[in-house]
Amino acid sequence: MTEEKPTAPPDRADVVIIGAGHNGLVSAVLLARAGLDVVVLEAADVLGGATRTEHPFPRVPGLGQSTGSYLLGLMPPELLRTLDVDIPVLRRDPHYFLPTPGPPGSPYLLFGSDPAATRAQLERHFSARDVAADEALQVEIAALRADLAPAWLDEPASVEEIADRHIRPQLQSTFIDLVRGSVADYLSRFGFKSELLMSMYAVTDGLSGLNAGPDDPGTGHNFLVHNMCRLPGADGTWMIAEGGMGTVSRTFADAARAAGARLFTSSPVASVTVSNGAVRGVVLADGREVAARIVLGACDPYRLIDLVPDGALPAALTERMEAVRRPGTTLKINMALRGLPRFSCLPEGAPSPFGSTVHLLPGTTGESPMAALRAMWRDVQDGLLPAEPTIEWYLHTTVDPSLRDADGHHSAALFVQSVPYQPAGTTWDAALLGYVEQMLAICDRYAPGTSDLVVDTMPLSPQGIERHFGITGGHIHHVDNTVSFADRMPYSTGLDGLYAGSAGCHPAGSVIGAAGHNAARRILTDLSH
Repeated sequence: MTEEKPTAPPDRADVVIIGAGHNGLVSAVLLARAGLDVVVLEAADVLGGATRTEHPFPRVPGLGQSTGSYLLGLMPPELLRTLDVDIPVLRRDPHYFLPTPGPPGSPYLLFGSDPAATRAQLERHFSARDVAADEALQVEIAALRADLAPAWLDEPASVEEIADRHIRPQLQSTFIDLVRGSVADYLSRFGFKSELLMSMYAVTDGLSGLNAGPDDPGTGHNFLVHNMCRLPGADGTWMIAEGGMGTVSRTFADAARAAGARLFTSSPVASVTVSNGAVRGVVLADGREVAARIVLGACDPYRLIDLVPDGALPAALTERMEAVRRPGTTLKINMALRGLPRFSCLPEGAPSPFGSTVHLLPGTTGESPMAALRAMWRDVQDGLLPAEPTIEWYLHTTVDPSLRDADGHHSAALFVQSVPYQPAGTTWDAALLGYVEQMLAICDRYAPGTSDLVVDTMPLSPQGIERHFGITGGHIHHVDNTVSFADRMPYSTGLDGLYAGSAGCHPAGSVIGAAGHNAARRILTDLSH
């Protein structure tokens, strides 16, 4: 979404927002509607941050793709009502696909909105014990999701305070243990017989986006975060934004403009100016200044800290944020395909797996899947590129044909987790293309011939994510989601007039928008006093 910029930013505003990701745009809507003069400064030449739709394939220029975030799931419906906006979403049904390599009749899961069909597949390919475990897990998570929801649009608090305020008494200790503990420990409570099922849930919800392994504290919090899907019609699942994730940013940008906010792309901020212990505005990279009494950092917290003069922020804050700083461990491989792959394990007449999250997991050929997951994480910690990392495969153009080009190509993406930020003994520039081929070879094991369908790719290593989206360390959550609630970046930084409101703040990293809402509300509360 390219933003026309007919004029330069003004030399003065009430509020300057650094960054036009979805959180910054949410803040712009609310602050402008409150009557403030709001200017949003975006370094890139497009709005949306990592929430964007691009046409990234030179060989297939008409094909659209969500290159950063892929799905909309965690945005609170109350936020959309507050903003009075509507984002068109498409239900994925089925939404989970767990294939195994092998001929028709090999075990697989392909489930969606029909609980009876899910139960039948679990009984046929796994066990009655797994059915009971899965149902118990879903019941408990649904209860926690309902209880926790109001906390996301409020000021953060400690885990214990959140439990006391929001979680029903019989689940408070479970909630605290889950948030502070590991996803492996949490899932083991339910008595799954199949490690493959445990691995699937651990990966897609517990480890997604993290610099962590399945036994690490805080991975349980990430699991809970990824199960907070409450959009109308979602039924606890993630949805596709029609037209790609850029639709989310465009919707918020339109609302911000309608409220009077002014949005400027290609306007990188070089520093935040401070005088007599208070913010005075910002200086752009070209030397121009914009004076403002409020500066809101909708960029990642580490970028915001770097923009502020040394010593201006409270030492306790900078030390705490440095202690939780982690680089990204996610590889994204965006792909243009000339046709649809065919998964060998699916029998004739099976529902289409496209649109679902396809889970390609290590350990599907006999070894312990959880042991393979732990071995993969040890490799990453040693700087090694895992021979078989976990892969989530997305192919949304069958559900949302608006992204396709005139020749009928499909866009797809491999979300590879985990990889080292810096490979040992080599560089990502040297290793990337070969590793992409290795990932496609894994796809070929499940869906033979996939590699031959690939027309073009846009791979993004963690360092590539850092460069392309402007996220420090390439960490897609800004601050690791092992860090929860009040331990994340605060909305009010302790420097008069400087606020933060990005994915690094409460409630978590993902396309949520709650941080933008909460930061704006905190600013308006402070200005009223």
